[in-house]
Amino acid sequence: MSGILGLVISLPAILIVITVHEYFHGYAAYRLGDPTAKFAGRLTLNPVKHIDIFGFLAFLLFRFGWAKPVPINPYNFKNMRKGMLYTSLAGPVANFLFAIPLGILLRLVPDLLSNSVLLPIGGVLGFGLFYSLILCAFNLIPIPPLDGSKALFSLLPPRYANVEYWLERYGFMLLLGLIFIDRITGIPILWGWIGPFVGVFAGLFAGTDAFTAFIRNFLI
Repeated sequence: MSGILGLVISLPAILIVITVHEYFHGYAAYRLGDPTAKFAGRLTLNPVKHIDIFGFLAFLLFRFGWAKPVPINPYNFKNMRKGMLYTSLAGPVANFLFAIPLGILLRLVPDLLSNSVLLPIGGVLGFGLFYSLILCAFNLIPIPPLDGSKALFSLLPPRYANVEYWLERYGFMLLLGLIFIDRITGIPILWGWIGPFVGVFAGLFAGTDAFTAFIRNFLI
């Protein structure tokens, strides 16, 4: 299939998965006592509110990226460390759970990826599955500003605070450097974790044949 058409079909899927991710960060924080995201207008399913332009472009260019972080005030949580842990994990977990019904649909209706009339619908579902799992795996990496770092440091003793501060200062640059190294050199630094994660769970949810058909139609 045309790369341009595949790119167009991937756009709604990207918007949906980043919206799911950020909405559930905000929702988890709200349920745990922090209304900051709600007051900022981020407790919404409007994807425009969640787009980070650089993260969105990274999705298109490198197949993994990020959204605009939902504002959270940990001082509103009754238990700050537990609140940060649950709120940080809410986005990746929501993406993982969202991938399950998408995969089941592709498994139950194989024509979605073989019938030319249904292929655009199958493509949106396939990209939704693909990017949901990518966003989950990518955000579990323990480098700021990704969710994995917040979850990790909510579990570590306070004596590691200096490491956290250092990573918060340089983590974004480190992350961009790893993305470019991964992409330019072909050395799977990040993709060595993300790729197998996506492959295993996409095959489990959608079936190996359906995921292979998706890759053949849209990613090759």
